[in-house]
Amino acid sequence: MSDDAVMVPNDPEQEAEIAAFWDDVKHHAHLSAAPGYFGASPLEALQPPAWAFGGTPEEADGLLELVLAGVKTATATAEWDFESGDEPFPSVGGMSIILDGSGHPRALIATTQVDVAPFRDVPEEFARLEGEGDLSLDYWREVHERFFTEFAGPDHEFSEDMPVVMEQFELVWPKPE
Repeated sequence: MSDDAVMVPNDPEQEAEIAAFWDDVKHHAHLSAAPGYFGASPLEALQPPAWAFGGTPEEADGLLELVLAGVKTATATAEWDFESGDEPFPSVGGMSIILDGSGHPRALIATTQVDVAPFRDVPEEFARLEGEGDLSLDYWREVHERFFTEFAGPDHEFSEDMPVVMEQFELVWPKPE
C-alpha cells in the first residue's frame, strides 16, 4: 500500500456527508470552542480538504485503518501532485478529512511537519512513521516506487531524484484509544 490522495468529493450527497462530519468533529473535538466575542473562528468557516490515502479503495481502507490504530502517522506524496493547484500543499497546522475507500469521512488529521526531499533521500525514520509493511526503508522504497510509477500521470515518471513531500500528522478525530 502507498499514500496519495485518490478521491476528492464531487457529488452533492458526498459533500453533504463530509460537511456533517466536519460539523460533528468541530463540536466533539472542541475545535470551535473560542468565545463568541472573538468573532467567528477560522475553523467555523473553513472546512478542511477531504481525500483518501492510496491509489485504490482497498488501499484507502487499509491505510485508514493504520491511521485509526495509531500506527500510521505520516504520508508521502509526489511533489508533482500539487503542481496543478487542485490539492493544497500541506502545511503545519493544516487539517484534512480522511475518507475511506467508499468516500465516507472517517477521520480528521492535523499536519505536524512537512519536508521535501528526493526519493532516494527519504530517511528510514520517515518510512517507519508511514506504518506500512515491515516498517523498513527497503519496503517503503519498493512500494512507493511502484505507486509513483503507476500513478505518475502522462507528464511525469518515477526517478530517484523526484521530490517527495513527507507529511507527518496526528490523529485529531476520532481520538486514538
